[in-house]
Amino acid sequence: MDLKNLLNKEQCEAAITVEGPLLILAGAGSGKTRVLTYRIAHMIEDLKIYPSQILSITFTNKAAGEMKDRVRSLVGNIADNMWISTFHSSCVRILRREIDKIGYNKNFTIYDSYDQKSLIKQCMKELQINEKDLTDSEILGKISNAKNELISPDKFKKENESDYRKNKIADVYVLYQKRLKGNNALDFDDLIFKAVELLKNNKDVLDFYHSKFKYIMVDEYQDTNKAQYELIKLLVDKTENICVVGDDDQCIYAWRGADVTNILDFEKDYPKAKVVKLEQNYRSCGNILKAANEVIRNNSQRKDKALRTEKDFGDKINLYRAFTDRDEANFVASQIKTIMMEKNRSYKDFAILYRMNSQSRIFEESFRKNLIPYRIVGGLKFYDRKEIKDIMAYLKLINNPLDDIALKRIINVPKRNIGDATIQKIQEFATEIDQCLYSAVLDVDFIPTLTTRNKSSINKFVSLMNSFMAKNEEIPVSELIKAIIADTGYLKQLENSKEPEDESRVENIKELVSDAVEFEKTSEDKSLLAFLEGVSLGSTTENPDEIVETVGMMTVHSAKGLEFPVVFMVGMENGIFPGMSSLNNFTEMEESRRLCYVAITRAEEKLYITSAESRMVFGRNVGYQPSDFINEISPDLKEIIGGAKNRTVAVLKRKNAKDTQKYNPHGLLSHDSQMSVQDHLSGSSDGSSSERQSIKSEATVGRKVRHTKFGVGTIVSTSNSNGDTLISIAFDNMGIKKLILDKAPLEML
Repeated sequence: MDLKNLLNKEQCEAAITVEGPLLILAGAGSGKTRVLTYRIAHMIEDLKIYPSQILSITFTNKAAGEMKDRVRSLVGNIADNMWISTFHSSCVRILRREIDKIGYNKNFTIYDSYDQKSLIKQCMKELQINEKDLTDSEILGKISNAKNELISPDKFKKENESDYRKNKIADVYVLYQKRLKGNNALDFDDLIFKAVELLKNNKDVLDFYHSKFKYIMVDEYQDTNKAQYELIKLLVDKTENICVVGDDDQCIYAWRGADVTNILDFEKDYPKAKVVKLEQNYRSCGNILKAANEVIRNNSQRKDKALRTEKDFGDKINLYRAFTDRDEANFVASQIKTIMMEKNRSYKDFAILYRMNSQSRIFEESFRKNLIPYRIVGGLKFYDRKEIKDIMAYLKLINNPLDDIALKRIINVPKRNIGDATIQKIQEFATEIDQCLYSAVLDVDFIPTLTTRNKSSINKFVSLMNSFMAKNEEIPVSELIKAIIADTGYLKQLENSKEPEDESRVENIKELVSDAVEFEKTSEDKSLLAFLEGVSLGSTTENPDEIVETVGMMTVHSAKGLEFPVVFMVGMENGIFPGMSSLNNFTEMEESRRLCYVAITRAEEKLYITSAESRMVFGRNVGYQPSDFINEISPDLKEIIGGAKNRTVAVLKRKNAKDTQKYNPHGLLSHDSQMSVQDHLSGSSDGSSSERQSIKSEATVGRKVRHTKFGVGTIVSTSNSNGDTLISIAFDNMGIKKLILDKAPLEML
């Protein structure tokens, strides 16, 4: 394989470096998937490494599928002998083979978010925890974070005994994990947590996987959390043939546990590591890349690198400062229509990127009025719909009768005269005999608290489920689903319904059958267990309502990995992007800047950055200054168009002329020194009353100011006290200070 003619110099170096630890720093649009694909092909074809000795881990099923298809196109079906899968899929394969060594049955159920919430609520009820004091979402979030940090229930309990609230969460965590094991179930976080536990505590299992996987590759390494990091460390044997690919500048998932230090410290973990930088970008025009480089270089926690391209410089970045948020949305709509006419574009060529989902509403309104088709990326997924979850619960119970959550969901769906009170009595009996719910319903005749009518309804349900379990051994999954929707009366109930939404539910159930048929055609393992596993891991049909010829609206997080000819970055204001919390926290500010870098590098040819003088937030009009990130882009790369143009030019000129003190991320907004109001007064300010009144009107949250003593800062809050206006300012090098506006020597920037 002639890699020198297939890859650029840096890509080729990364592809042929196979032995020992390797860090590939792959900038946005630098062709990392191509490098990984050819690296695997080189290992198999040129170096004659057995495919079964290679483990390649990705973060999404889409990425895994794409890589597998590419490798197969290069080396043929021999590629099917290697593992190319997500963290969770890899762990499932390990656990299906070995989980009995830590006390579970191999036919364990994988709980989705609905199942988790149901079990959490059950635990809260058992522990008499009021949902007004602690929500199930908060508890689940804390448990998930603990598992991602590899903190067991007992350890979490011990660490938080002195904290009343966290101690309550610890009680739920302990009981929740006990109930999970009793149900022979794992939640999504358990897949990695339990795999790490298995490998740490079973040397023979660890030795087996060391002998099996001689070469390990991990994509998007910057997004790994502690559990994923530890899993990889365990799987790497003494030869240290580990290759990780990632970009610290695109680490934007700290909120879900991603730790950027995993990639930054790779050379500390593996002192013999070789580093290859992929800096050639094949996506964006020159001006867009220069802007991205100028923004991200303000971060201190990063590896030194800069994207470059052989493409033309392209258009300058267009800045639009709208008068209102509605004006901003209408501007975006009008620009799309204009470009469509002048450049012969398709709607799918455009993307609207925002910081928060709530920002989409006003753009949706404008697009509807302008007859522009759009889609919200990240809407309700197919397998999250009620009717689909109902049928899936039947399948889960057929596969694993120990699954109490699945049983509770469908024991009275459709209605069978088995109400909540009856289910509670069955639960109490099951708890008393220390058995699962299905064992209790099998012995329903021995539950003295139930009426004859109750027992008759439950026995009919048991008979139905037993017939499905018998059919599962004889017919394929698609036929089993047909039997469920027919024999239970579920489909008939929907077809006879007068509710308009039930018509689409019928179509969705039919789509589920189609998905099962497709599974049977394409999967080697056609069992119900394999089907459920595929659904749980996300390798299922996409939302059938998705329209291709539409403008995409999405958060920047959702846009990661995507690219569009024309991108609109909207709501680019201090207080929104970066958010208010970022203005007060150095670490969050660095992550916000990485998020901005990701957003900029989604654009291939044309980039618009928009903001508004005034917007509606929580029912009131507020005014934010343009984002600091805009000012980090050189004037020669951007062009101000339309809107509040004169005002924007004046603001940017003042910033460029007066900000002699360069933005300093190291000194960003320290909370160390909190002083009284009087301590912050350094004499009364000069100026007429009209000038003071002007300053007062301009002192809005997000506004940049200069203090004669403390330097440049950003207003983060305002309040009134005894007729005075008090403002809190986050100074770049002096932390947060409180001042009396009328007396403080301030200059608005």
